[in-house]
Amino acid sequence: MPKDHGIGAASKRREDVRFLTGTGNYTDDINLPRQLYVHFLRSDIAHGEIRHIDTSTAEGMPGVKRVFTGKDFEGVGGLPCGWQVTDRHGAPMQEPAHPVIAQGKVRHVGEILAAVVADSRERARDAAEAIEFDIAELPAVVDMKAALASDAPKVHEDLTSNLCYDWGFVEDNRDKVDEAIRTAAHVTTLELVNNRLVANPMEPRVAVGDYHRATDESTLYTTSQNPHVIRLLMGAFVLGIPEHKLRVVAPDVGGGFGSKIFHYAEEAFVTFAARQLGRPVKWTSTRSEAFMSDAHGRDHVTKIELALDADHNFTAIRTETHANMGAYLSTFAPSVPTWLHGTLMAGNYRTPAIYVNVKAVFTNTVPVDAYRGAGRPEATYQLERVIDKAARELGVDPVELRRKNFVTEFPYATPVAVEYDTGDYNATMDKLAEIADFAGFEARRKESEARGKLRGLGVNCYIEACGIAPSNLVGQLGARAGLYDAATVRVNATGSISVMVGAHSHGQGHETSFPQVIAEMLGIDESQVDIVHGDTSKIPFGMGTYGSRSIAVCGSAMVRATEKVIAKAKKIAAHLLEASEADIELKDGQFTVAGTDKSVAWGDVTLAAYVPHNYPLEDIEPGLEETAFYDPANFTFPAGAYACEVEVDPETGKVTIERFAAADDFGNVINPMIVDGQVHGGLAQGIGQALLENCAYDANGQLVSASYMDYAMPRADDVPFYAVDHSCQTPCTHNPLGVKGCGEAGAIGSPPSVVNAVIDALHSGGHKVAHIDMPLTPSRVWAAMQG
Repeated sequence: MPKDHGIGAASKRREDVRFLTGTGNYTDDINLPRQLYVHFLRSDIAHGEIRHIDTSTAEGMPGVKRVFTGKDFEGVGGLPCGWQVTDRHGAPMQEPAHPVIAQGKVRHVGEILAAVVADSRERARDAAEAIEFDIAELPAVVDMKAALASDAPKVHEDLTSNLCYDWGFVEDNRDKVDEAIRTAAHVTTLELVNNRLVANPMEPRVAVGDYHRATDESTLYTTSQNPHVIRLLMGAFVLGIPEHKLRVVAPDVGGGFGSKIFHYAEEAFVTFAARQLGRPVKWTSTRSEAFMSDAHGRDHVTKIELALDADHNFTAIRTETHANMGAYLSTFAPSVPTWLHGTLMAGNYRTPAIYVNVKAVFTNTVPVDAYRGAGRPEATYQLERVIDKAARELGVDPVELRRKNFVTEFPYATPVAVEYDTGDYNATMDKLAEIADFAGFEARRKESEARGKLRGLGVNCYIEACGIAPSNLVGQLGARAGLYDAATVRVNATGSISVMVGAHSHGQGHETSFPQVIAEMLGIDESQVDIVHGDTSKIPFGMGTYGSRSIAVCGSAMVRATEKVIAKAKKIAAHLLEASEADIELKDGQFTVAGTDKSVAWGDVTLAAYVPHNYPLEDIEPGLEETAFYDPANFTFPAGAYACEVEVDPETGKVTIERFAAADDFGNVINPMIVDGQVHGGLAQGIGQALLENCAYDANGQLVSASYMDYAMPRADDVPFYAVDHSCQTPCTHNPLGVKGCGEAGAIGSPPSVVNAVIDALHSGGHKVAHIDMPLTPSRVWAAMQG
């Protein structure tokens, strides 16, 4: 029987009541007394020298309070990068300055040239349009390989080249991999593109800066996935504000997908301007701004080689990737194509030798950083496409080739420095075969052919590393912050509970699933537990929400704090029951003396904690509140198997997804309904990347897909009803909940499934197409069929 409460119950999302009734409190809903507005004048040139900016006309226009340019930020820190990568020769990456407002040069379309602060949005915009500027346009570099040519224009003159780093992993494996490929019975080679994407969360970014001169305190309200990190980066490295004088609040946030992890110039600007003007300053991004100011995702070009022996065992993998950094290093950008990508190149398979090379390149484009999955989708796409191509070249079943090479014994140390603690990849494949109905596929293919359509089946396996950790490891890898998390469990006198958590919810359902954990541990109703997040003044510290870390890391901190609460509560209960603390048991909200009918209710114990008339004061102090910090011992490793069925119209090349099935192993599941929703959303984003989405620049660095007129987002009729299953559960062995993380899985596993399915469909029609780069638009598919 399904559970109706606690861990494993499909409790309805309590936060949806306010979201669906229009009563959420988003950053744009925040309007402060005497508030001003900022409009940013952005460069329409990708690369150029700023010769002159004349703001005099704008400054004299009605309602304008001040116009800021790069000169106002001389002496102010630039936006910091939170991760340093050391290249394969032992040298640190090249790390250029990243100004809040352009100084001397512009380096991508959308970079801020000036900012107008006025008493209305309209007046600020009108004044910005009156600013006169002269930019001497310089040659732009957009193509990554062209950017590495010796005569290529430099994005940053103070750097030796446009190469950020040349990273090799694991460098000691290189000769072994080269030899294995040289002597292999079969080598499959594939060159592919992981297309650049724009995150496009439903809520654009917003920032409101406020300053109280009497206390010298600044507050930033912002659409952020990790307010504590914003406070740390902006306060310490940009504006020089002590942490106790800087509050960052991220209220309800309408989606992020990675793009709201990072510290952006607009956040620093409104905080700075509010201090300068002594009045609140607000910025709300337009959708057009978001296309050229939010960090983009993916943008890799890769060559991958897979070596197999005569029995079709994988013997080696070698990859060479060019990864676009854009014009500057965004907060976590260097880690995405390296440690979040290279460490997952083993996938679900026993491959004894792997070498990954990544050349990160500066170009005159918007900075690129983590986007849902962050490195894991790129690794999975390379691996699963080359495996499918190998199966076709060898004439073997792609599912059986995968099964033959699955990791089957755990723990398993990969050759790329991570150790999988648990998993059962055959079980998820078995479940996939059932829910996707592999047995009925040929009949469905014949039915499609009868209607003049080509039907294909694509299969894919994935594994990802979630809950980025532990801190001592990531510190060695270049992270400039710890990756633990924290929670405070505050029990009120009447037994209700407020839980302050460092994770931030922007669609994940923390306000529902986190109380399920507390309620299970205490045996109380979930409605008695309230989750507080997103305000640095209320939470001890936290590293935010990304990398599917919320329940695995912050949830574990919450468990540890609750365990401390229970331990103290048992002391009080033992005193009230005149029993030994060792004999006290807590179940269903009652403290009982083992082997007796003597009990005291949860509420009676919590009241005694705050009304200590009968209380062991000589042993413990009044009150019932505990804090815990949790630093994981390892990553968690969710895994799964996906199948996609498509129909291709041979007349037009149009691809229609007919069926999609996902079998995932997320370890223990807290709320299956929320997990279903997370998988559904990820699948839609992965399908969008595979078939529709593409962020494109022309040779001059102009963004030619800067609106929904040119950037195709998936709609409801582009995706099918999904068959999803997460019953194959191998619990994580090193966190107290046994959870693994689920938020990114769908976006990781779906792109190769779709592409594999399309290639299979084309082959069924006699079109010997080896590969088509994403997105598989009708024109690309049709052109491939024409040979």
